[in-house]
Amino acid sequence: MNTIELIFAFSLQLLIIIIASQVMGYLAKFIGQPKVVGEMIAGVMLGPSLLGFIWPQWQQSVFIEQTQSWLYLGAQLGVGLYMFLVGLEFNTDLFKNQLKSAISVSLAGMLAPFAVAMLLCIWLMDVPGLFTENISFSHASLFMGAAIAITAFPMLARIVYERGLAGTALGTLALAAGAIDDAAAWFILAIVLGSYGGGVLLALKALFGGGLYAYIMLTKATMWLQPLANNAQITGKLSHGTFVFILILFGLSAYAMEWVGLHAVFGGFLLGVAMPRGQLTDILTSRLHTITLVILLPMFFTYSGLKTELTLLASWDLLGITLLILLASILAKGLACWAAARLSGADNPTAMAIGALMNARGLMELIIINIALQHGIIEQGLFSIMVVMAIVTTFMATPIFELVYARKHIKGRE
Repeated sequence: MNTIELIFAFSLQLLIIIIASQVMGYLAKFIGQPKVVGEMIAGVMLGPSLLGFIWPQWQQSVFIEQTQSWLYLGAQLGVGLYMFLVGLEFNTDLFKNQLKSAISVSLAGMLAPFAVAMLLCIWLMDVPGLFTENISFSHASLFMGAAIAITAFPMLARIVYERGLAGTALGTLALAAGAIDDAAAWFILAIVLGSYGGGVLLALKALFGGGLYAYIMLTKATMWLQPLANNAQITGKLSHGTFVFILILFGLSAYAMEWVGLHAVFGGFLLGVAMPRGQLTDILTSRLHTITLVILLPMFFTYSGLKTELTLLASWDLLGITLLILLASILAKGLACWAAARLSGADNPTAMAIGALMNARGLMELIIINIALQHGIIEQGLFSIMVVMAIVTTFMATPIFELVYARKHIKGRE
């Protein structure tokens, strides 16, 4: 195919991706689910699990091999900018009010999943098609623990803010615990990426390089970027030159994390956290929000969906493994966070609500398993299993939260 034909083919892909994600997203909202749930399902539907199963020739003629690199580029840009937006919305002040309780909930939400992951990996490492052959037990356990412990912090934040719970004990505790939880999970993944297959020197480069970069971004970069925020606050706008400069900083941050042996998403998130709050972050969010969430992020869901083959789970053995991983992960995360919240003084409905919110894994799960597949840590079978986990745990979070927390309000009115 020539260049014009490739552009046309990719444009058709993009049109189908946007339509499918919007339709499924609004269907998800119609039944009371976050829009991202529908978009995740749309990505799986466009892959071999549904469209490729029902109409394989048409699916393969649309999502052709020659444009996979273009789709991959858009997907990586989308998830990088999304993490940048997550960083822009990250509120560091949340830790001040309930730091002790948040740490205990987060710690419980990490320890229990990692214990379950170690037990699961004793068995799973002998099952073909899940982990790569040369992976060690420690790397497999660390990855599995991070994947089970991860929380969909952006979705958690949206639920809290949409329900008007941002200033409540529940909202503050859930957001702070979710933030700590995700930071710890990403740190564990960084250890796995830095040490897997690269030797001690590359692991040290990743850990020290990433740590130094995080320290600079969290302690110095905000001050360096403050003049940009001051100018935006005074003028009420962001010049094209300043916007381009920030995008260049985004690219450099992503490249810096890739260079030290981690992943570009770390750079995008750290830059977002470092940006001075105010008019600057408001304008950046408004400019990047639509193109990221409507166009680029659905490309990531579709790219993940094209690699997800749920037909691999059709055997009783793999179906049983899927159900066991799902059940063990939900119970480990949910019960641990509930128990820690109760011990921290929360009442039972609030503790149950926190357990439900912390159990959602959503987009964060897809990011972490895509990184693992890209680096050769897991294989197609485990990737597909974890996609199921991402969808199921995200889908169940909102109705369980509404059920357990609505009961508290009903009792309060009686």
